[in-house]
Amino acid sequence: MYDLIVIGSGAASFSAAIRAVEGGAKVAMVEKGTVGGTCVNVGCVPSKTLLRAGDIQRTANHQPFKGLNLSAEAPDLSKLKNQKDALVNQLRQEKYENLIEDYGFEFIKGEASFVDEKTITVSGEKFSTKHFLIATGASPAIPAIPGLSEIDFLTSTTALDLTEVPKSIAIIGAGYVAMELGQLFRNLGSEVTLLQRSDRVMKEYDQEISDTVEKVLIDEGIKIKTGVTYKKIDEVDDKKRIHYIQSGAKHTIEADEVIVAAGRNPNTTSLKLENAGVELGDAGEVKTNEYLQTNVPHIYAAGDVTLGPQFVYVAAYEGGLVAKNILQEEKQKVDLSTVPAVTFTNPSIASVGKTEQQAIKEGLEVQTSVLPLESVPRALANQEMNGLFKLVIDANTKRLLGAQVVSENAGDVIYAATLAVKFNLTADDIKDTMAPYLTMAEGIKLASLSFDKDVSKLSCCAG
Repeated sequence: MYDLIVIGSGAASFSAAIRAVEGGAKVAMVEKGTVGGTCVNVGCVPSKTLLRAGDIQRTANHQPFKGLNLSAEAPDLSKLKNQKDALVNQLRQEKYENLIEDYGFEFIKGEASFVDEKTITVSGEKFSTKHFLIATGASPAIPAIPGLSEIDFLTSTTALDLTEVPKSIAIIGAGYVAMELGQLFRNLGSEVTLLQRSDRVMKEYDQEISDTVEKVLIDEGIKIKTGVTYKKIDEVDDKKRIHYIQSGAKHTIEADEVIVAAGRNPNTTSLKLENAGVELGDAGEVKTNEYLQTNVPHIYAAGDVTLGPQFVYVAAYEGGLVAKNILQEEKQKVDLSTVPAVTFTNPSIASVGKTEQQAIKEGLEVQTSVLPLESVPRALANQEMNGLFKLVIDANTKRLLGAQVVSENAGDVIYAATLAVKFNLTADDIKDTMAPYLTMAEGIKLASLSFDKDVSKLSCCAG
C-alpha cells in the first residue's frame, strides 16, 4: 500500500510527490495524458513565449522613439510554433519527466477512477493508499451558446497551435486569457474583437485599471464589446458569425476564427468521486477545507481542480502543503490572502491583496493612491506612459491592503508589494525605503508618497 497516490501530473502533483518522498513516504503518481499539467504544456510557457514574439513584432512596427526607422515583415507563425514547441518539450523533460526517476516515485500511466475511499482503478488494476491528492487541473469551459458546437472553434489550447495568422478573430470572453490572446494575435496582424457578457473588462480589478486596460487595447485597434448577450453562432461561406444583443440592439460579427476564452471547468467527471463519497461544488470543483482536505479527511485536493486562484505557483504551494499535512501531525492551514496575479499583456497587469472594491465590501475604511505612469521616471524614459499604480491602505493603521499595477514588467514590480502586504508594512514603511531610480518598481514608492504629497513637485529620488 502507498502512503500517497497523486492523481494528475502538474505543479501541485509534483510539489506534493517530491515533498512526500523527501519525508520518507511511498508515493505513486497517476496520469492519463501528457506529463506536466497545464502550465508547461498548454498554458504559461507556450503562451508567454508567443506573447514575447508578438511584443517584438509590434515594437518593430510601432515604437515611440523619433529617429528610429524599424519595420518587420509578416510573421511566420509556423516557425514561431516550432520554437514554442521545442521550449515546451525541453521544460517538460527537465522540470517534470526527469524528476520522476530522480525522486523515485512510481508513475502509473492511465485514467484513474475511484472504487471506494481507499482504492482507485487504473486500466483495470486496483491501487490502494493511505492518502490521495486530487490534482487533475481544469480545462477550457465551453459556454452553452446555440450553434457553438457546430462550428470549428478554438480554445486557449488550440489557438496556440495555429500555423498561420488568421485575418480576423473574435474572442468570447474578456478575462486575462482573452486579453493575452487578443493582444498576441493583434500584434501578429489579426483584426481582433473581444466580446464579454460583463459591463467591463477585467471586472475583478478596480475601475481605474479596467478603464486603463480598455483604452490601451482600443488604441491598439482591438474592438471591445461589453454587456453582450449571445444569441447564436453559425458559419456561412467559411466565415464564422456571432449573433449577439448589445444595449437592446441586434448585432452580428464575422470572423475567420472564434476563440472561446470563457473560464475553465475542473477535471472531475471521470474520477467517479461519488464512489469515495467526495463532495463537489456547483461547478464540479472539489470542495476542500482550510487544510485542503475534502469531506473525506484522507483525500485532499489542490490546484485548479478546486477552482481557487488558477496560477501554477498557487498549485505548487498547495501541493507542498498537502504533503506537509500528510507527513506531520499538526496540520497547516492554506493561506491565499497574498496571491499575486499577473496578466502578461503589454503593458502587463498585476495585483496583490485587496482591491478598493473588495476592501469596502468587507467593511474596511480605506485610503487609495492612484499614480499615473507619466509620474514614473522609468515610463518617461521608455516613452511608454500608458498605465498606473494604485495602492489601497487601511485608513486608520496605514497598513498596505493591496496594490494594482498596469505597467511594463508589472509582474516583477508586484513582488515588492506582495512582501509589503504579507508582512503588514505601512505606507510610511514603504516611503522610508530607497527605490532604485529609473526602475518601474520605483512606482510603488512614488505611489506611497502620493498619499500626502504631490510627487510632480519632488526632485528625482526625493522623499
